Amino acid sequence: MQLDFVARELTIKLVYYGPALSGKTSNLQALHRLTSDASRGRLMTLETRDDRTLFFDLLPLSFKTEGELSLRIKLFTVPGQVIHSSTRRLVLQGADGVAFIADSQLSETENNRVSFLDLRQNLKDNGLDLRKLPLVIQFNKRDLPIIRADDEIAELAKHGREPVYKAVATRGEGVLETFLGLLALTWRRLDDEHDFSNKFKVRSDTFVAALARQLGVEGDPQRMIDAALGVDPRSSRKESTS
Repeated sequence: MQLDFVARELTIKLVYYGPALSGKTSNLQALHRLTSDASRGRLMTLETRDDRTLFFDLLPLSFKTEGELSLRIKLFTVPGQVIHSSTRRLVLQGADGVAFIADSQLSETENNRVSFLDLRQNLKDNGLDLRKLPLVIQFNKRDLPIIRADDEIAELAKHGREPVYKAVATRGEGVLETFLGLLALTWRRLDDEHDFSNKFKVRSDTFVAALARQLGVEGDPQRMIDAALGVDPRSSRKESTS
């Protein structure tokens, strides 16, 4: 996180992590298509001949909130190939939140596991604690055959602390929910640490709603996030008022 009090500009860094070809780049490409021209920067990619992202994508999204706070969100992906561990560690430096993009195919189960362990180690090497860092998990490629069943993913979500989303990133399905869910978690953590609500008069729900509008979301974005997670909206309201 970088904060310029004079310019009232906050920069948040989010990293999309996961095994090779799990759909990290597809998530950023979908977000880029959904974002208005006025809010998005240039999507930069560097790819090898086999279409794998070699280094990282950088997608700066710029918004202005009702509290007159300018917000820049820098989105990165990391190269999934095992040989690029040092690059992944470098990209993770200063991350405020992480989306782990898992491949739903049963054949990729071991690669998902290895990549998640790699994430944990690289965070540790950067002085970051996985248990404290805002983290969401996305199971991508739900349109392919021979994938992990919905019931199995629901069971994994039940026993973990991280919100779990399902997606078909090439069609844009689940992409917004994953992004807004991660952003909401990240803002809450930063707000708890730095008291942004009082300093800039921007509440968490106002913050997420403003970003959602820029992304063309109609209605309550929290309801959209809850629906993607299978959360009863009535229980969500109870939690927010308790």
